Amino acid sequence: MAYWEWNATGDPAHPHVIVCVHGLSRQGRDFDTLARALAPQARVICPDVVGRGESDWLQDPQGYQIPLYGGDMLAMLAQVHSEGAIQALDWVGTSMGGLIGMGLAGQPGLPLPAPIRRLVLNDVGPSLNWEALQRIGQYLGAPLRFASEQQGADALWAISTSFGPHTPGQWLALSRPMLRPAPEGGFRLHYDPAIAIPFKSLTPQMARDGETLVWQLYDQIKAGTLLLRGAVSDLLTPDTAAQMLQRGPRPRMMEFAGIGHAPTLVAADQVAAVTQFLFAPEATQNA
Repeated sequence: MAYWEWNATGDPAHPHVIVCVHGLSRQGRDFDTLARALAPQARVICPDVVGRGESDWLQDPQGYQIPLYGGDMLAMLAQVHSEGAIQALDWVGTSMGGLIGMGLAGQPGLPLPAPIRRLVLNDVGPSLNWEALQRIGQYLGAPLRFASEQQGADALWAISTSFGPHTPGQWLALSRPMLRPAPEGGFRLHYDPAIAIPFKSLTPQMARDGETLVWQLYDQIKAGTLLLRGAVSDLLTPDTAAQMLQRGPRPRMMEFAGIGHAPTLVAADQVAAVTQFLFAPEATQNA
């Protein structure tokens, strides 16, 4: 599993580590803008979850599920810890990355180098709207090919308008790492199309069973938590967000107007929300 590291502290083994984990079909370079803002005060690790970005693809596509991803994160953190002791560990997770974070933060006794101190859940919760999952399944794993980077960026925008307003430059910067040269010429998407196999095998009953487990994990989270929500998100519903505010870590919540699933953490107000939460004094993190 590959990961991107940002560190402008002058200390290559800085004891404050922030892990930023992307969504289902994305990759670690999604966090370039946020990582630049965090790097002067911490060591920022942005993995490409297996099957995405620069990471290897699995021989068995049934491995493309949260339990395996969580195990990979534990192995990655053990390696990072061996390079310099982690004394403070924070987690920023967008969508799937937030589910992985809930799994790690909500299981006491896991071999983490340090407890997750602060957790940012970006437009994700224990309950996921079934219609939104079906929408994502319509394009996940499709064998798309593009003649140019710009054509690829335009095609990605067509399925990602819910991310909210971006300048052309911002969107092209987010899109370039999503593309890879195709053997037959042009470009393809970065991820293994087989990540769609376990996703598309999900049934409503399986989703409900999974929600029960994730709510149990959520209720055990002790980390200071910030919940971010796109105000028109179809994945994290207002009802689920309201339940989250009353349960488990009782997070703070910030909503971003005109944005659905999911905020990209590129806009200045989104970056400021995460940065201020992660670096706030302990007494004010959930105030």
